[in-house]
Amino acid sequence: MNGKGLDFKHKEVININNGKRMGYVQDVCADLETGAITSIIVPGESKISNMFTNKNDIMIPWNKIHCIGEDTILVDI
Repeated sequence: MNGKGLDFKHKEVININNGKRMGYVQDVCADLETGAITSIIVPGESKISNMFTNKNDIMIPWNKIHCIGEDTILVDI
């Protein structure tokens, strides 16, 4: 860490239910009133027809995150 707090975009998300690598965090959502992170967004399954859209992105609620490590985030979805 270089003093910037949690840098989610460099962390790979892994589903602990099936061991599947879901990709790297694309974005985070936060409650603007409290500043608390409410969810993270990872890319969904890519399809040629949806190459330029983000319809398949997966929003993972904060309560589904089990562990945040140096380079991975473990989720239960």
